[in-house]
Amino acid sequence: MTQLKNDRFLKALFRQPVDKTPVWMMRQAGRYLPEYRKVRSQAGDFMSLCKNTELACEVTLQPLERFELDAAILFSDILTIPDAMGLGLYFEEGEGPKFRKPVRTEADVDQLKVINTASDLSYVTDAVALIRRELNGRVPLIGFSGSPWTLATYMIEGQSSRDFSRAKTMLYTQPEVLHQLLEKLALSVIDYLNAQIRAGAQVVQIFDTWGGALGHDAYLEFSLAYMNKIVDGLIKHADGRDVPVILFTKGGGHWLEAMASSGCHCLGLDWTVDLGSAKNRVGSKVSLQGNMDPAVLRADKQTIESQVQTILRSFGSGNGHIFNLGHGITPDIDPAKVKIFIDAVHRFSED
Repeated sequence: MTQLKNDRFLKALFRQPVDKTPVWMMRQAGRYLPEYRKVRSQAGDFMSLCKNTELACEVTLQPLERFELDAAILFSDILTIPDAMGLGLYFEEGEGPKFRKPVRTEADVDQLKVINTASDLSYVTDAVALIRRELNGRVPLIGFSGSPWTLATYMIEGQSSRDFSRAKTMLYTQPEVLHQLLEKLALSVIDYLNAQIRAGAQVVQIFDTWGGALGHDAYLEFSLAYMNKIVDGLIKHADGRDVPVILFTKGGGHWLEAMASSGCHCLGLDWTVDLGSAKNRVGSKVSLQGNMDPAVLRADKQTIESQVQTILRSFGSGNGHIFNLGHGITPDIDPAKVKIFIDAVHRFSED
């Protein structure tokens, strides 16, 4: 077991004292970096990049060469599981992901198999293992998956959606069919995340990108219940350490107390939630991650630093804060602004 040189991210996840607030960014390896765009062009397309072990490792490490980040996150995509289920994932420039075989009927759900990561998604675990070796204890490595509800929305709609009309129609007219789909996805996510942990991921995050589109009761039944099942099914210890789990529901501010009771270690927050209020609501149950609006990175140095200070003050004293954006960084951001952001988090939190 390689000794971690920088473990403040893990310490903060477990609400232990740190010298300064750790920081990483969702989508920190991505299109805002010119070196990423060069490697993606070399790979040919997005999924080819995800499936190339060496290139996936290279782009995972790129942001760590520029910025003093406290964690690396596997470069991959949340839709690897539906792709492995045979739905024919492809990407059209400017339009996002699409599936050639969307899931629309009970018969479609019946035909889906629970994935076996070892045979169906070995390129992901190969990448995890290589990244972990190349990091050599520099910072912890985060593995991840989409939540069952979020994966289901793409599978049912066949692409990105604004109103999730097909998915919500299934939810309210054929709830038993949706539950069958979500059950298969939950079992697949458990297998997938456990395989990442065995390959070397030291933390895992579940991205529930579209949970916030649901009504209160529907969220608890069709999203959180399946994330609870996943948390229960995950490997709890690896490499002599506990393996922390982060839950992130975009738009999930209504359900923080319920999410904190899932058995997870940390809640990711989007920018619509007041960090101090969230801290008061969950108490000492979990740590908190977030939550600056990514759009702040379009502003000048003074504004970025001011926003960082506001969020740090909102959390206040005590342990258990990981600084992050409230959602993924967007492709239009100048990397110089990211450096201002990262440096400000460390500098002002240390003060």
